[in-house]
Amino acid sequence: MQAVPNQQSAISNQQSRRRLGIFGGSFNPVHYGHLLLAETCREQARLDEVWFVPNAISPLKQDQPPAAAKHRIEMLQLAIGGHESFRLSTIELDRGGVSYTVDTLAEVAAQQPGSELYFLMGGDSLVDLPKWRDPQRICELALPLVVRRHGSPEPRYDVFASLLIAERLQLVRQMTVDMPIIELSASDLRRRAAAGLSLRYRTPRAVEKYIETHQLYAEPA
Repeated sequence: MQAVPNQQSAISNQQSRRRLGIFGGSFNPVHYGHLLLAETCREQARLDEVWFVPNAISPLKQDQPPAAAKHRIEMLQLAIGGHESFRLSTIELDRGGVSYTVDTLAEVAAQQPGSELYFLMGGDSLVDLPKWRDPQRICELALPLVVRRHGSPEPRYDVFASLLIAERLQLVRQMTVDMPIIELSASDLRRRAAAGLSLRYRTPRAVEKYIETHQLYAEPA
């Protein structure tokens, strides 16, 4: 697929290095919204690979422990299996404790010195970026790949004003990824699973059956 016109010049400057997208989250559970976001970023930004990185403990949701790591790993493997450019990374689960993006990107950068790193994030997440640990270092280690859902307001690029030099901020703007609207959330899937409602067409069938088989998210008896 050809890049949209306003991305062409930005992407061409990155052609010489392997482009690796880092997609972090709880994935509790993974659903089609996650998969569509990753695929849209891969296609529009011409990423060579997208790594799904499930966190151990989210810094912003420390009071909401996710499903056991083994279950989230298995569900992700079922969801992305067969996609030649999607990978699962357990780097944050292996490290344990609170998962800080800056630590993960630093570790990936050290392990993948020949790669250009991109950090996938929804446009609605930008407002929280200044609350993250060392946001300036995050933006130095990886170029934020901002996802704008169709019909959503313009992302808050002003958040980057103190984090990026002008040229890099312009690159972030140029490489904004436009994604179709898909109204799915992991919290809604958990609610539906707890109520015994269908998850069909909200997550891959294999993931749906896994949740059913292991009775994940079911209300305690």
